[in-house]
Amino acid sequence: MDSRTYENNAEAIEAWDTVLFDKFSRFRDVLTRGFSIHGDALLDRHPLRAGSRVLDVGCGFGDTTLAIARRVGEGGEAVGIDAAARFIASARGDAESAGLQRAARFVVADVQSDPLGGPYDRVFSRFGTMFFASPVAALRNARRSLAKGALLTMVVWRKKEENALYFDAEQCVLQFVRPPEQTDQLTCGPGPFSMASPDLVSAQLEAAGFDRIAFERFDADICIGSSVEEAVDFAMALGPAGEVMRLAGEEGEKRKGEIVAALRELMVGKVRDGGVYAGTSTWLVSARA
Repeated sequence: MDSRTYENNAEAIEAWDTVLFDKFSRFRDVLTRGFSIHGDALLDRHPLRAGSRVLDVGCGFGDTTLAIARRVGEGGEAVGIDAAARFIASARGDAESAGLQRAARFVVADVQSDPLGGPYDRVFSRFGTMFFASPVAALRNARRSLAKGALLTMVVWRKKEENALYFDAEQCVLQFVRPPEQTDQLTCGPGPFSMASPDLVSAQLEAAGFDRIAFERFDADICIGSSVEEAVDFAMALGPAGEVMRLAGEEGEKRKGEIVAALRELMVGKVRDGGVYAGTSTWLVSARA
């Protein structure tokens, strides 16, 4: 994969606001339904008090922010923050449709460098903290927004090899094509598995001023399509397999037929209960400010 270093979040923000927004929108139902299993597990482990103020970091479509708004109830507030303006526009529309525009507020901002408001009673994130060029700076900024002793909770992916959802499809694609060592294509920054190591992440959290750091493993199978064809489309577009295909460019297109056939065979083995299911594994992380 591309070995570039990231000095700031500009490239990642552009990627999330363009190519990744388009892809995520296409598979929004699959992603929000599947990922909500992990987000809900984190919220269940660390229940929110009624009336709490909560910052939702990397809120994306805002489904987590709306879920938080429902949990904190009247008198509480959920603030969803994301650097990609198109995600925030979508989230605001959904909040209005759900009648939650007062309880759920959305802000376009870079958590690494922009003021976050507060003080909040909780910082929450579901897969929103792995893409910062400087995670310590982002976590430190989040800590500043918390009330003293308040809790940060986040869901991050465990290592790729433990996530069949991503690993199996990527290995399938890599049989046929490899991404270039260097590319001028937009990428999402450090990537979804940048916080897979508890040793690394606990050190980052300590450097950002947190203590009482804890990790809980959480595993779940999620449905990635109601049919084999839907699951193949998902793998070709998103995750490491989709990224390999995008970065491989013309070579990927040349071998697309072979790749689709191999992915189809892979997905047939994952069919059950009226859908195609793949394993996922995350860390549910908590730390005190």
